[in-house]
Amino acid sequence: MLELMRVTKSFGELRALDEVTFRVAPGRLTGFVGGNGAGKTTSMRIILGVLAADSGEIRLDGAPVTGEDRRRFGYMPEERGLYPKMRVLEQVAYLARLHGYPRTDATARARALLVRLGLEERLDDLVETLSLGNQQRAQLAAALVHEPGVLILDEPFSGLDPLAVDAVAGVLQERAAAGAAVLFSSHQLDLVERLCDDLVVIAAGRIRVAGSRAELRSEHAGRRYELEGGDPAWVGSVPGVQLVQLAAGRAVFDADEAAAQDVLRRAVDAGEVGRFNRLRPSLAEIFREVVG
Repeated sequence: MLELMRVTKSFGELRALDEVTFRVAPGRLTGFVGGNGAGKTTSMRIILGVLAADSGEIRLDGAPVTGEDRRRFGYMPEERGLYPKMRVLEQVAYLARLHGYPRTDATARARALLVRLGLEERLDDLVETLSLGNQQRAQLAAALVHEPGVLILDEPFSGLDPLAVDAVAGVLQERAAAGAAVLFSSHQLDLVERLCDDLVVIAAGRIRVAGSRAELRSEHAGRRYELEGGDPAWVGSVPGVQLVQLAAGRAVFDADEAAAQDVLRRAVDAGEVGRFNRLRPSLAEIFREVVG
């Protein structure tokens, strides 16, 4: 378990992080979302020891993170950081060797990972000749080649086409399934919705919400309901109800608890209930709610 505990960081008069606290659990994908300048990259750099916090603590499995712990972390920066004049396979194998793998093992690991990411035709190409999307895949291979137990990814899906997104997402899910704690930032909320087990939302250096996807969607379920069955056109006439959408056999409406129960009673009396439930918001809707 990776934990940030009351981490604060300022740059001059700007407080970039204000007592940031959240957890990244092993075996789970944690989405880290926020607007530009919210504090995501600063948080990641402090986790990795690139920046020092002014106060607070980073802990791994209950103990302060050490330099040796960080050697087992994997990091993919938003800015591409590979050597442009090296060949793709050579580059990733070289990084594996820096983590202590013998040359043959390092090359085998690098090759298998690059093939898994769809770069089997580009192994001998110079990094600088790759498209931005393929450089992104190679960068991910560099972060994964030593099989890290903690994986920190800053905008890993930026610039990827849909097939590349699927390849990268599959690799991350496999890494989490193997027990790694995976933290990734993204502005693509649809991908966060699809992939993450847990969500952390940060704005202006403060954590607004953090928790599992299911918990957050349940906690932020609000006044919106749906009724299916019969002809629900009458729903909009119930006092306290605001009709949002009406389609064949289905009404979506906003109401407080009392008005919603009134709708349900009327529907039951009319024998027109196929389904009635409170709608849970998407992660994008939760993000807009807590940030906006």
